[in-house]
Amino acid sequence: MKKTTLLLVLLAVTATLSAQSPSWAKKAAQAVFTLKTFKTDGTLLASSNGFFVSEQGDAVSSFTPFRGAQSAVVIDSQGKEWPVTAIVNANDMYDVAKFQVAVKKASSLHTANTPAGTGATVWLLPYSTEKSPVCQRGTVSSAESFQTVYTYYTLNMQADERHTSCPVLNDNGEVIGLLQSATDGSAATSYAVSARFAASLEASALMMNDPSMQSTAIPKAVPTTYKDALLSLVIAGSTLDNRQYDDYVNRFIQQFPGQSDGYVYRARNRAAVNDFAGADQDMQQAVRVADQKDDVHYQYALLIFQKVLYSDQPYDAWTLDRALEEAQLAYQSNPMPVYRQQQAQILFAQNKYAEAYTIFDELTKGEQHNAETFYAAAQCKLQLQEKKEALMLLDSAVNTFSRPYVKTATPYLIARAELSMDMRRYQQAINDMQDIVTLEPNNAGLWAQKASYELRVNLFDQALESAQQCLRLDPQGSDGYLMSGIAQCAKGDRQQGLPNLQKAKELGNDQAQTFIDKYSK
Repeated sequence: MKKTTLLLVLLAVTATLSAQSPSWAKKAAQAVFTLKTFKTDGTLLASSNGFFVSEQGDAVSSFTPFRGAQSAVVIDSQGKEWPVTAIVNANDMYDVAKFQVAVKKASSLHTANTPAGTGATVWLLPYSTEKSPVCQRGTVSSAESFQTVYTYYTLNMQADERHTSCPVLNDNGEVIGLLQSATDGSAATSYAVSARFAASLEASALMMNDPSMQSTAIPKAVPTTYKDALLSLVIAGSTLDNRQYDDYVNRFIQQFPGQSDGYVYRARNRAAVNDFAGADQDMQQAVRVADQKDDVHYQYALLIFQKVLYSDQPYDAWTLDRALEEAQLAYQSNPMPVYRQQQAQILFAQNKYAEAYTIFDELTKGEQHNAETFYAAAQCKLQLQEKKEALMLLDSAVNTFSRPYVKTATPYLIARAELSMDMRRYQQAINDMQDIVTLEPNNAGLWAQKASYELRVNLFDQALESAQQCLRLDPQGSDGYLMSGIAQCAKGDRQQGLPNLQKAKELGNDQAQTFIDKYSK
């Protein structure tokens, strides 16, 4: 009797284990892992679960452990540890993330194409290092669709926080969902979000601006399409810190080694930290792989030009002659006006003003008939001491704008006003200054400049009005007091003028003492 009872018990236990461990469980368990994320100082931030959805190391889990994380690893069913290399994307609403793991070849779960219906049997597969993992059986109490093709499940199944992000599978061993974080481990109800939804997440350019993605320092995956990847490279420059951006550019190059843009961006990064030899190597590689080489030659010339102008770090290979050579190669490859303009700018920097003027003059007669080109031509003439021709060119620059002038006309009006004053064409200078302060009425410095022009032609009342407006805009600036004091003293009102000059001196104006001495006699 006792033997019979014992046999029945053993049969019952065996039947229970069989029910809890489908035939596919042993193989499926190899795809499940523990996820650990770490803070900047290397201490543990969070621990959860997840599973692989491709042999190449694509994996899914909840996103919560990644918030605030600097790095992450997964520990597979064999106890081996693999680093998380990049976040592919995440969805904050459903708390899921897809990421890449540097595993040689992953055992992965197959996502079900058909969602499980109400009443269907499902299996929770926990992380396990045992050879015979034990599944937990449950049923679907409801299946609600979202985003048309995905499903959110309510399950008749008791689970706790230890099971968060573990896979939920159907009878065929296909994964249907990720178990969501449990609110009450003693409750008989659990929830799961579509595994197909999590696996469908892809890297995109705009994810760089997503606050959720910005909440983690884990590297972001490069989009798989070149167009999106290139846009992401631009956005990453303004959203990632220097170290993260350098890493992102390197991964872009690894993904698209035959495209020139990655090498150009990395060359810029290297030049910014004075690694000109490295930048030069990258630009040479960019030229080699580029299908359209004109823009690469242009970017090459620009990097060299900027280095020569703004860096004191020695690098003999980069000279203005070398920059000019690249600019010429760009134009030879594709005769666009912007490449010709670059040549002129380099020639100007080489003090070859006549040659630069020839190009600028040529450009004003074509597509570059704009204020900037006329202004550049005028600067050449000024360096050649041909002021009359320079003024005519500045007239042309201003005349590209219609009245009433817009704010973008300001620099050209200022240039013409300064040259007009130098050439004693005072009325033109004052007229231009009136237009300038009309365009920028809140610029105290421009009102002070207007006052100085008016003082030079003895328009003392107008100068005083301009100086007073300067003071109203900048009561702690010395220019307003200086111009007010000069105007008042010039009119004979030294009683008010000298204190203003003294105030200008107290505020640090170096010219004030000269006028104090002049009008104190």
